[in-house]
Amino acid sequence: MRLFHNAVLLLLSSGVIAMAADTARPSLAKAQDALLSQVEREVVGLAEAMPADKYNFAPTQGEFNGVRTFGQQMSHIAAVLNGFSAGLLGESNINLGELENGPASLKDKDDIVKYLKDAFAHAHKAANTLTAENFTEVVKLPWESETKGAIAEFSIAHTLDHYGQAVVYARMNGIVPPASRKQQ
Repeated sequence: MRLFHNAVLLLLSSGVIAMAADTARPSLAKAQDALLSQVEREVVGLAEAMPADKYNFAPTQGEFNGVRTFGQQMSHIAAVLNGFSAGLLGESNINLGELENGPASLKDKDDIVKYLKDAFAHAHKAANTLTAENFTEVVKLPWESETKGAIAEFSIAHTLDHYGQAVVYARMNGIVPPASRKQQ
């Protein structure tokens, strides 16, 4: 009888664990939003760590002729995040002229960091609209048509590409990115 009782308890607890695992499985929106949050911590952390007087820094040694400044790297990330987010949300306010380096009104570190944080907020709003049903839905952007899933994933890849470039700029100025610092 005790063996039977233990077997029933084991079977019931296995079912509860399986049900809990199914309900704990994140949605596409939650998974994308979590990844976006991780990227945001690294990018915004780096933007905040770079001194204001270094926002106009661009490497000059080697093959760096004509590259974006650190500030332009940050505002470009934000502008493209805004463009992709607008596409995912069905907004028609994508300004193609601003996708290169953001609005001309951005003058200093404070302006750029605010623009960057606002762009991440826009991206979170867009990420939270993703579902298994709409992930493969095709969206027409001004420059191409692509699935919502591809747009969401490329927004992360593009952001990390420019983050990597900005990390080099920071390190060239003696700044260790917050994401690379030892935790205390």
